[in-house]
Amino acid sequence: MVPSAQRDRFVHERLPGAADLPTFRFDRPELQFAPQLNLVHELLDKALDKGWGERVMLRSPGVSVTYAQAAARVDALAQVLVRDCALVSGNRVLLRGGNSIAMALALLAVVKAGMVAVATMPLLRAKELCDIIDKAQPVLALCDARLMAEMELAKAQSPGLQTVIAFNQPDAADSLEARAARHTDHFAACPTAATDIALLAFTSGTTGKPKAAVHTHRDVLAACETWPRHMLRAHPDDIVMGSPPLAFTFGLGGMLIFPMWAGASVYFPDIPYTPQAMAELMYASGATICYTAPTFYRQMAPFLKALRQQRGAPPLRICVSAGEALPDATRQLWKDASGIEMLDGIGATEMFHIFVSAAPDAVRRGAIGTVVPGYVAKVVDDAGVEVALGTVGKLAVQGPTGCKYLDDVRQANYVRNGWNHPGDAFIQDADGYFFYQARTDDMIITAGYNLGAPEVEDALLKHPAVAECGVIGRPDSERGMVVKAFCVLRDGYTPGAALVKDLQDHVKASIAPYKYPREIEFLAALPRTETGKLQRFKLKQI
Repeated sequence: MVPSAQRDRFVHERLPGAADLPTFRFDRPELQFAPQLNLVHELLDKALDKGWGERVMLRSPGVSVTYAQAAARVDALAQVLVRDCALVSGNRVLLRGGNSIAMALALLAVVKAGMVAVATMPLLRAKELCDIIDKAQPVLALCDARLMAEMELAKAQSPGLQTVIAFNQPDAADSLEARAARHTDHFAACPTAATDIALLAFTSGTTGKPKAAVHTHRDVLAACETWPRHMLRAHPDDIVMGSPPLAFTFGLGGMLIFPMWAGASVYFPDIPYTPQAMAELMYASGATICYTAPTFYRQMAPFLKALRQQRGAPPLRICVSAGEALPDATRQLWKDASGIEMLDGIGATEMFHIFVSAAPDAVRRGAIGTVVPGYVAKVVDDAGVEVALGTVGKLAVQGPTGCKYLDDVRQANYVRNGWNHPGDAFIQDADGYFFYQARTDDMIITAGYNLGAPEVEDALLKHPAVAECGVIGRPDSERGMVVKAFCVLRDGYTPGAALVKDLQDHVKASIAPYKYPREIEFLAALPRTETGKLQRFKLKQI
């Protein structure tokens, strides 16, 4: 065992005890790792050894950064952290910014220097930033200049946060870019142990109570050797685009780590993504791989379909959906618009990325897929006993990654008897395909029947009037719960009793009649997280 290289032991000292950790599995040849490794050395420094130095790694409109240029810039940024800021390995560094070349390079520099990256969503306000700062105790923040107002407010309330440095501000004398320009030396990666900490990933808050998931250098490399190797199968000629933020592990993997592992390139736009803009940028950027949430694919479909009729097919070859359940109605709508079978998957911040998925050539309608090589999964009852095939139960997972919360009593809820319990209800068939039902705390029990909200949502989305919808169970004294739907309508449709009845009849004709929504409420928009996940807990408060 290689000793830890992280001098600041804050995170190590707040990890769960051995009895509360999941069982980690490294039973495939590609999952054998050296006891000493640094994530950025493995992905970036070794990219030069592979001959990828002149390949473009990061790109924005009018800007291209090769792997060799990225390596030099990361080294300079790491020098700023160590020499100018006097940080030591294990210190936490908060990063605040949207997806950009500067944000990506700053994150890589933090990890290469042996520090712990704490990336935060760009839309967070000062109060939410203070909650993260209080939990992670960063000593430095690197913040996009355009987002400094809330960062400064948070700093004023956080005495432990010593310094804030702006990036994406190259003309300012004290910006991160200006400081880095004064350093040209090579920076040798911190000789971290494989089990040293690379990042803290805060959950995206679908429950309203974010937690900090701890990931080591080995965790992130192991994630590269599972779903990307066996399901995504990217190659060096790929150009990746997508909407998930780098502060979200779905985005960090898809929009930075996994492309680097494959020697591919990532495109960051200089404008906010809208459904229409993303469809147009698929052509302008030459993107071959796209990551986004099901809702965004649904909204983008009509724009891409129109563009495809005008310009022909875009260079796109892989479309990845994750972050929330993918309704079959959305899958088929996107396939009609793009001609591409979507690559679905379910993952978790706690597990870093996707662990159940299906390659496009192995899709089974209605199923998310099978367990990703490197992981094992089963469907269990409340006691952890595997249920019969075709029976609804709770997903339990083991693999090379697993839940390690930072100083959080909820560790015992997620990990039980060595198994990770992501909180999802599934059915597994005889061929090993997993069919998502709902979050376990979102299962609806009405008049003795169990049903999952996503199934009702999928039925409603197949009605031409419905643009988006969310379904919950509302407490009811007579039936225990009744199914309630919240619908966002397409243009040209008017809410009212007649439409409610039409939607109810449509659901009754599509799935078992007892599953129809007895109540339907129309909203202008659904509450979602910054990553696009539906916040059902907010619907339950309406």
